[in-house]
Amino acid sequence: MLSNSLRALDHDHWIHPVISWKGHEAAGVKVLRSGRGAFLTDGEGREHLDGFAGLWCVNVGYGQDSIVEVAAEQMRRLPYATGYFHFGSEPAIRLSAKLAEIAPGDLSHSYFTLGGSDAVDSAIRLIRYYYNVTGRPQKKRFIALERGYHGSSSTGAGLTALPAFHLNFDLPTVEQHHIPSPYPYRNPVGDDPEAIIAASVAQLKAKVEELGADTVAAFFCEPVQGSGGVVVPPKGWLKAMREAARELDILFVADEVITGFGRTGPMFACEAEGVVPDLMTMAKGLTSGYAPMGAVMFGEKVYRGIADNAPAGAPVGHGYTYSGHPVSAAVALEVIRLYEEGGVLANGQASGAHFERKLAKLADHPLVGDVRARGLVAGIELVADKRTRAKFPKELRVADHLARFGEENRVIFRAFADDVIGLAPALTLTTAEIDLLVSRIAKTLDDVLELPEVRGALVA
Repeated sequence: MLSNSLRALDHDHWIHPVISWKGHEAAGVKVLRSGRGAFLTDGEGREHLDGFAGLWCVNVGYGQDSIVEVAAEQMRRLPYATGYFHFGSEPAIRLSAKLAEIAPGDLSHSYFTLGGSDAVDSAIRLIRYYYNVTGRPQKKRFIALERGYHGSSSTGAGLTALPAFHLNFDLPTVEQHHIPSPYPYRNPVGDDPEAIIAASVAQLKAKVEELGADTVAAFFCEPVQGSGGVVVPPKGWLKAMREAARELDILFVADEVITGFGRTGPMFACEAEGVVPDLMTMAKGLTSGYAPMGAVMFGEKVYRGIADNAPAGAPVGHGYTYSGHPVSAAVALEVIRLYEEGGVLANGQASGAHFERKLAKLADHPLVGDVRARGLVAGIELVADKRTRAKFPKELRVADHLARFGEENRVIFRAFADDVIGLAPALTLTTAEIDLLVSRIAKTLDDVLELPEVRGALVA
């Protein structure tokens, strides 16, 4: 009765994110009631293995009591403190110092937000401010990658390059531009890593030349493209793009909202290639989803450019009521402690290697064209023809079948619209839990394969 009551209330009142509103009215909500470790229990008492860590974010798993205790203690002591008027709180101050300690290079200044979308939005806004006060106001254009995701704010959604985020939203704006994704499985230059890297560098340089080098402000990219289908660039790509941005005199912004905090192995994906961006956005794993929080980290060049050149005595007019929220900051500090002292980061690295090995075996499945992974983030791309890499006809709605059978097999993953399974489990998974996750994905693939219309479209 309670579940039905909640479904009715949801139907009548809650507008869910990134969903067909009419479709949700028909489908109804799937109520989640509790979580422990890598498992979620729904409103009907069924247990599901969460292979997506909520939304790429619950890196330390559900039910970490120490986080709950820290949050409760902070709520009792000081549930809110503004960052305006020179006020601050101990957790936010200590968190900004901790982030400076663990972030790459000279990224030592944090601006706190509520999540990834407003972190990207803040980065864009403050980059504009930086160029205006340092005497280059014509630098207003931004470049990102096709298939990239940089949030769904009214500004960041234009840098995002996924159709649903542009359709009927009048995006991208005239200042937002894109170059091709370094998509190894579907790259016109083939799958040779050096050729892909060289092509990406050439495409960035060509786009800057086309727009005018004196008009381009920054290049944004994810070290691994998440919502675009988990596109894993060749190793060396990130470093090459960073160097190209430096040569072109444009800012390099690494969007680590998904890849940060151990998702790809190291604390930040940039570390794997020794890359120090000018700015870095983060969220999700920062608090492991236990409380809303994001951040933009600034290197010395941009921070000092703003601090030293802003009009004397005038405030830099950008702020959020909940920037540096003390409860979220306390949660983030405890989550980072669990990464470092609680063994979560080390476990994620070991489990990530096992995860990559186990997933690689799915490449032999009749439906699978490509398996790509880095650490504990992966994409499994389904194709109708392995030789030509041709997709299934859209009318077969393969992604919908994947989601339906995934639910029946009690495994949660992202079924992307272009027939890619997205996986991003918690860093706390044991090898046995990874084996269970992969076996349930394999069963889901087998179930989809048994559908007559899918089997009929398959090219042997």
